[in-house]
Amino acid sequence: MPSITDRPPADVVADLARLSDALDHSGIPVKRLDRNLLIATWNIRYFGGLTEEWRAGEDDSPKRDLFSLMCIGEIISRFDVIALQEVKRETTALRMMLEWLNRDGDYWDLLVTDVTRGDPGNDERLAFVFDKRRVRPTGLAGELVMPELAGLDSDEVAKQFARTPYAAGFAAGKEAFILTTLHVIWGNSPDARTDELRQIALWLKEWANDPHVWDTDIIALGDFNIDRRDDPRYQAFTASGLVVPPELHAVRRTLWGSDTRNHYDQIAWFTDDDNAPRLSMSYSGKAGNFDFEPHVWANLGKGDTSWRISDHYPLWAEFTTPR
Repeated sequence: MPSITDRPPADVVADLARLSDALDHSGIPVKRLDRNLLIATWNIRYFGGLTEEWRAGEDDSPKRDLFSLMCIGEIISRFDVIALQEVKRETTALRMMLEWLNRDGDYWDLLVTDVTRGDPGNDERLAFVFDKRRVRPTGLAGELVMPELAGLDSDEVAKQFARTPYAAGFAAGKEAFILTTLHVIWGNSPDARTDELRQIALWLKEWANDPHVWDTDIIALGDFNIDRRDDPRYQAFTASGLVVPPELHAVRRTLWGSDTRNHYDQIAWFTDDDNAPRLSMSYSGKAGNFDFEPHVWANLGKGDTSWRISDHYPLWAEFTTPR
């Protein structure tokens, strides 16, 4: 059985090199020490188990194999810190990916929640993976619990926050910030998500305005399950003052079709509007996704690719840091 850190077969090396070249020309900014910060989010479909072969066979399950995991790792390596959603109870793939990222040195680390209980939680974790050469944890980590906002009773709250948002503090040079990642429950209808999004946004605004808060630079990112820009879900989330960079408005979130209207995945932060503290880090004006589909498993359909890599694209935003 091969190991993730073994020398891969020639065909795997060649395919990984093609992906690396595509990333070089994708528009994702190059990491520049003390100049920029690349923050990303990615819902990686059912990120749990792994077939420990270079290429999964027709009868293998899961279909995610060592080559696919290296592709995921190569994409993640282009960012400084990335929030991951849909990490499962089994962490084989997550642990092996970290091993691969650290094949040349102890450069990468992670923060991860325990598994959410109950059917609505879908046996999921939330995680941050980060490049220790570029960012460091500041010590803050916790889950957002909102039991009494807006008159919600305990049953409603338990249902809404089965996948509790996860916040962690990071610093890059002199810049400190808090990332809050979430995976909003799909529910039986779009309306079922509206209250959860509204309550999370209000919680973040109250947190940012707290004079004793750990840091007021708060960025929300993850899978918000927002169907359309300006629909009730989008309005509920942005009504508190959270702003999505316009560069992400027309960016595809998933493999399916050519529709750029869905806004499932998001990166957002506060401006100085609506009495919410303005993000002190400077947004560079660059943000986007990475469409990996043409560069990995090109002979497979979207469904098969989604089980090997993901059904969602990673989203990223660049911030500038003082020299």
